[in-house]
Amino acid sequence: MKNHLVTSIFENFSKIPNQIGLSTKDEKANVWVDHTWLYANQKIHQIAYSLLNSGIVNQEKIAIFSQNKMEWILTDVAIMSIGAVTVPIYATNILKQTKYAINDANIKVLFAGDDEQYKIALEILNDNDNPLEQIIVFNNDVELTGDKSVYFEDYINHEISDNIKEEFKLRFDAVKLEDLATLVYTSGTTGEPKGVMLTHNNIISGFRIHDIRLTNVSSNDSSLCFLPLSHIFERMWTLYCLHKGIKVSFLNNPKLIIETLKDVKPTLFCTVPRIYEKVYNAIQNGIEKASKSKKKIFEWSIKQGKEYYELERLQKKIPKRVKARKAMADKLVLKKIREVLGGKIRMSPTAGAPMSTEITEFLRSVGIPVFIGYGLSETTASVTAFEENNYTYGSVGKPMPEVEVKIGAQNEILIKGPIVMKGYYNKSDATAEVFEDGWFKSGDAGKLNDDGSLVITDRLKDLMKTAGGKYIAPQQIESLLTDDNFIEQAMVIGDEKPYVTAFVVPNFEALKEYASSIDLSWKSIEDLVSLPNIKEFYDEKLAELQKELAGFEKIKKFKLMPKEFTLEKGELTPTLKIRRKIIVQKCQDAIHDFYNKKEDNKNDDKKDKK
Repeated sequence: MKNHLVTSIFENFSKIPNQIGLSTKDEKANVWVDHTWLYANQKIHQIAYSLLNSGIVNQEKIAIFSQNKMEWILTDVAIMSIGAVTVPIYATNILKQTKYAINDANIKVLFAGDDEQYKIALEILNDNDNPLEQIIVFNNDVELTGDKSVYFEDYINHEISDNIKEEFKLRFDAVKLEDLATLVYTSGTTGEPKGVMLTHNNIISGFRIHDIRLTNVSSNDSSLCFLPLSHIFERMWTLYCLHKGIKVSFLNNPKLIIETLKDVKPTLFCTVPRIYEKVYNAIQNGIEKASKSKKKIFEWSIKQGKEYYELERLQKKIPKRVKARKAMADKLVLKKIREVLGGKIRMSPTAGAPMSTEITEFLRSVGIPVFIGYGLSETTASVTAFEENNYTYGSVGKPMPEVEVKIGAQNEILIKGPIVMKGYYNKSDATAEVFEDGWFKSGDAGKLNDDGSLVITDRLKDLMKTAGGKYIAPQQIESLLTDDNFIEQAMVIGDEKPYVTAFVVPNFEALKEYASSIDLSWKSIEDLVSLPNIKEFYDEKLAELQKELAGFEKIKKFKLMPKEFTLEKGELTPTLKIRRKIIVQKCQDAIHDFYNKKEDNKNDDKKDKK
């Protein structure tokens, strides 16, 4: 067994020291700069030496408050290599959220990314009522204030004594598997954030179970780090890449994801369903405008891809005629779609929210092998995932090796295994609440298929109970709506309400094209979404999309929103999931309008009871 998780990473560095391991973009020169694993090893040691020189003690908590950067992950490994504890803070966190983590974890040293994070950290530093003592800033263009702030390069570039090097060796060797490696604060969408305690054993167990499951990844692969490193999914995947010797390119502006995929051309891509939903809807929008002949070619090509990859999924022999037709479909359509995402993706771990079977099958049919999975911060990410073959559409795959899953009361998913957290930091009561006879209670509802694959039905905490006593699963309804090309986002409302309503964000590009096709004129998006013709169009669309839902689940009223919900405004989580509480607080007037007619409430309540 490995001594600890950084031992595993350093062993990899020593095997392929001169291979390109990390790549980061020089924004000013607009070029990608590559670095070897030897460089990464040296940089991690420099950072670790500097932390020891600053007096960082064993198990001390150190925060990283930054966008994705190569320096982020190198600092993370350096912190854990000396037995200290990394505390990631989302780059989009506001002052209150950041201050909470700093005070709760007693953080004295913080690494900040750019100007926005530095200003928040500086405000906290200047407030005497907190433990923060020093800010180390990754970006040299940030203007520093006071003597307690220092640039990252200045912090790590100084003479290192033999005593510090010896102390590093002693501290590195002293790290134990049961030691805390990181403290990951949940996003706090449903109350006060909780610090998830993950040990070195949790993370190295994650490496091991992925080694067993992912037999086809190697140091010949490359990955694009796009999701926030502060989130457990991207961080654990990136650390796994370091463990495997997989080249990682770092993107610090997620809005540039499509352009960057084409630029970097990764073979592996860890992402969330929303990215693929956007790609799918864009393709469908393009096909709707295409000529009849192009539509036929597209549909034929997708059909050939589906037949080919379905036989591959079932591990059946693929006839020559099927291979030949698929090769033709590649030339005509499929290859062009794959090139939207760089053209080389051969495995894409995808999790964080539901993704419809329709979109999953479509992506697989064009040769984009999404590996749907499921996990939480509390389980060091992966609990289940698609296998290379014989995966089941509509599921989130089978449990990872060494991980047990069973269904408990209220269909709650219970999890046991070496990846399950130690507990919540400073919250013994909250920890006790989520464990039952050694099983972690996920808070998610689901079922196990006969083949052992897991199906997520909903987040138990998100379940809504209408005034008529009926339970609805909002995520299922929202996923149903956003699969449509004309709907970009949706948020269902219904808890303790007489009927279900929703905020619907249109796909504005598709909507504008539709409006032009029926000769509508408008001055602004606000004007467009308020037009009676558009409201009628979405009325009909929602009726069609919801025809399979029970009466009490159907959206009775909705509001078309003139702007998307965004991460910057706090309306989305870092993995692009809706933050219901925030949106409800912001949209109280609109919600009031949904339910302000007493006669509507009575009539719909009667219908629901029927």
